[in-house]
Amino acid sequence: MKRAGWILLLAFCLAGCRQTPVATPNRDRAAEMFKRVWELYRVPQYGLFSEYYPNSYRPDLTYFNDSTRKAQEVSFLWPMSGVFSSAVALASIDPDFRPYVDSMVMAVEQYYDTQRVPFGYQAYPVRFGKVDRYYDDNGLVGIDYVEAYRVTKNPVHLERAKQVMTFILSGWDDRFDGGVTWLEGVGDQKPACSNGKALVLALKLYEATGDLYYLETGRRFYDWMDRYLKDPERDVVWNSWLTDAGGKVHPDLYTYNTGTLLQAAVALYRFTGEPEYLDNARRLAEGSYRVFFRTTDRGVPYIDDLPWFNLVLFRGYHDLYNVTGDSKYVDALIESLDYAWDHARDRAGLLYHDWTGRTDESRRPKWLLDASCIPEFYARIARIKQEI
Repeated sequence: MKRAGWILLLAFCLAGCRQTPVATPNRDRAAEMFKRVWELYRVPQYGLFSEYYPNSYRPDLTYFNDSTRKAQEVSFLWPMSGVFSSAVALASIDPDFRPYVDSMVMAVEQYYDTQRVPFGYQAYPVRFGKVDRYYDDNGLVGIDYVEAYRVTKNPVHLERAKQVMTFILSGWDDRFDGGVTWLEGVGDQKPACSNGKALVLALKLYEATGDLYYLETGRRFYDWMDRYLKDPERDVVWNSWLTDAGGKVHPDLYTYNTGTLLQAAVALYRFTGEPEYLDNARRLAEGSYRVFFRTTDRGVPYIDDLPWFNLVLFRGYHDLYNVTGDSKYVDALIESLDYAWDHARDRAGLLYHDWTGRTDESRRPKWLLDASCIPEFYARIARIKQEI
């Protein structure tokens, strides 16, 4: 009887343990925000997304090389790529999101231009006409495809990423020791955005394939950025190298440029074991922390930059955390995002562009790029907090 009683007690305990769910607040927020973006921005007749919510808002867009352009019925490639990244991030922690990856592949392929050689992704869907092809846009697509391959093991995704690398390398030239330009056929600058995305893509391709060609390609990009675009005093990355008029640096600072070099430095340390790469990663993390972070009057850390730019920096912080276990940098952005969740969301549930909530953006239209990065943020935080 005594033994039977213990067995019965153990059975009740086990049943109770099974009935106690593990809290997954960040994973839940990732799923909630992804579905919100999908519902609010998707343009079903094309399987694409609007540039803004509501879609009736069609402002001038200023992120092109040549001139401003009016927002259209569906978004340009850059904001849409954020949805692709988030779909892959969600699928990596929850298999129920894998069908969204398939949908996003169908979406991004609408930007794939096979009329010009090498093939590449243009800034607007091909069905609407021929437009420019940017090397940084293509780098984003390539990175998403490698990450999609890691989740799905679909070899087509890996082949697409390789094709993107081929396209980007067609923009490499030997002026100022190498690097690629921003826009196909225009050689006025070699920016950190294009070279940083190519660098991360090359190293992800090496990790996926084991082909030393991609490791050496990554080193070439890394060495070029470290020499020409890294501020040696502040340990952050400048915006671009201006190749006209003999060459000079364009010193503007954006968080994502430091983020790509940081992410690459961590990867090169993991692949080679060479300590100088980890040393550089640590310097870049601390440099970006000193240069970019501010504190509100409530003591909350924040960065005055695009949320998507900060996501790219967070990717670097996340990779460094996985190697060192030092949560200082990821914690700062997590605190900033959590504050925004509580104090800077509109009636549709979308976060403000300014996470501090200092200005009332409750009625302001929301850019897809600002919204589409939030699910990936929370998916990464869920990994950090071991909610998977």
